[in-house]
Amino acid sequence: MGRPVMLGNGALTVGLNEQGLVHDFYYPYVGLDNLTTARSVHHKIGVWVDGMFSWVDDGSWDISVDFETDALVSDISMVNKELQLELHAVDFVDNQFNAFCRQIIVTNASAADRTIRVFMHQVFQISRAGRADTALFIPEENYLLDYKGRCCLLVYGEDANGKVFDQFSVGNYGIEGKEGTYKDAEDGELTGNAVEHGGVDSVIRFELELAGGTDVAVNYWVVAADSQQSAETIHHTIQKQGLSGRLDAARDYWHDWLSTGAGRLQQIDKMYVPMVKKSLMVIKAHTDKRGGIIASCDSSIYNYGRDYYSYVWPRDGAYAIWPLIRLGYTEEPKKFFEFCRDILSPEGYLMHKFQPDKAIGSTWHPLLHGKHAELAIQEDETASVLYMLGEYLGYTQDHDFVSSLYATFIQPAANFMAGFLDEQTNLPHASYDLWEEKFLTHTYTAAVTYQALLVAAEFADKFEHPDDAVRWREAAAVITENSAVFYDMERGAYRKGYLLQEDGSLKYDNTLDISSLYGVVMYGLKSLEAPEVVSTVKAIEATLLDKSPSGGSPRYEHDVYFAVKPEFQGNPWFVTTLWLAQYYAKAGRSEDARSIMGWTMDRALQSGILSEQINPSDNSPLSVTPLVWSHAEFINTALDLTKDDASK
Repeated sequence: MGRPVMLGNGALTVGLNEQGLVHDFYYPYVGLDNLTTARSVHHKIGVWVDGMFSWVDDGSWDISVDFETDALVSDISMVNKELQLELHAVDFVDNQFNAFCRQIIVTNASAADRTIRVFMHQVFQISRAGRADTALFIPEENYLLDYKGRCCLLVYGEDANGKVFDQFSVGNYGIEGKEGTYKDAEDGELTGNAVEHGGVDSVIRFELELAGGTDVAVNYWVVAADSQQSAETIHHTIQKQGLSGRLDAARDYWHDWLSTGAGRLQQIDKMYVPMVKKSLMVIKAHTDKRGGIIASCDSSIYNYGRDYYSYVWPRDGAYAIWPLIRLGYTEEPKKFFEFCRDILSPEGYLMHKFQPDKAIGSTWHPLLHGKHAELAIQEDETASVLYMLGEYLGYTQDHDFVSSLYATFIQPAANFMAGFLDEQTNLPHASYDLWEEKFLTHTYTAAVTYQALLVAAEFADKFEHPDDAVRWREAAAVITENSAVFYDMERGAYRKGYLLQEDGSLKYDNTLDISSLYGVVMYGLKSLEAPEVVSTVKAIEATLLDKSPSGGSPRYEHDVYFAVKPEFQGNPWFVTTLWLAQYYAKAGRSEDARSIMGWTMDRALQSGILSEQINPSDNSPLSVTPLVWSHAEFINTALDLTKDDASK
């Protein structure tokens, strides 16, 4: 299960599953809190007609889930040939108000006049323990209210003629042996229970009289607010302006937001533009208005994993804003950099991951390695953000903003990296790798640290801190002078890294990892033409690339993360495969890069959504869907190909 559509406005985020049903509902932060139960529970849509009842996810409906190319607005078709019914849903999160809005066009596909009843089901879990929520009907205003503390969810619906839902019911869900109030709908009637508390759900009904071959719209919205009064204010505004008016405003907002990059997008190959636009909106939907960028809001991974991806990894966020910077966006990068400034430790490093409210995230990295206390960090995360700040300045020339971060981020981060070197090797001390698995001195980490120190030195020059510039350039020079150790002469390829032993010897990890190549090339430790780079590319092509029926490349040899086919090296990842495409674009192998772009587009969901991984046998998505990082690399590759073409 994934989320082929992810809607959001920087505070309210709603994920729709493969049946077009609400499956994730985050408020008041992007990625926090998820007000659904996350474990395979979703809001249902049901239909009663001619004495028969059907939920749209019961297997009898043909469902197509997509979203518009120029606006983060869903385009969902649901067809039931047996019932001779069609539903077309257009969904959006209001750009101005925290409201999830649905307009469902109900079509009577038969020739006969019929009474059709549509049921909308809501199941929220505001209380984290799954208890102590209250849901009740508000008779004066004809809406349902689901609340706990400072979180209120107002549910309302009316048809195109302004007729409010004609029946409702509230009850218990998932407690005391009760399956849920949605079962009350299956006879076509609702009992009208007006209040319940504990684990709760609710259903509302619309009764529609439709002549043969005609249709009517059902307008539905859920408002999220910190009080009933605030929710009512938003609700009244939507009522006054009409859902169609709010839909037009949402489309206008997204058209305007996409226009920032329009000039650059015109230079991209036309075949990539629709998916580039969708990828931009996926990134935006995962960007909290307070600066955090979530890796993925797809909670379905919680069904087979220990945790979500709804955290801010500083590195993932840095890669996510890279294409935005390249396309001329400034607001989102600035807020992200301010977020990173605020979470930077006093010692100058960024921790593993964070919640969007800036609280520390969960981790599996110990503070002890062997008998030694170690930082539970990935040094590349600190370096990536610093490097990306350099990209921001290069594209925007926003000296005032960057200089404001000198004492609070640039200086402490660069000082930390310059001092986090082992005396025996003059290379970065061991930390966890970008894949969050191994404690080593990694080729990738050393490369991005090297370049980040050079970026910091340039900042020091610009902002007149000559002593800092000298110290940081010296640290960068020491890294590059000693970097030969990362190359495995016997294999003819860059290794993953090494671990410094107690006796001063080095224990090598010779795993072939695409990040090692990418780090060395992207962050300037070696040129594209260097023999070590050329031989590493050949090793990757011989060992990793297109070695499964699905094609593409895993992250590294024998990658076991969510592995489904042991006979292959691992599951193909979009990020690492697109990294190879970026290398090809830079190396003048544009046809090879374009081949990978085509491979990527062919393996996206119908809506253009990219997962983290795919099954090496059948191309089906694995792990979270979408992964923001995958979309960022798709855009970056499209831009790199434009640059490559322009240089011919």
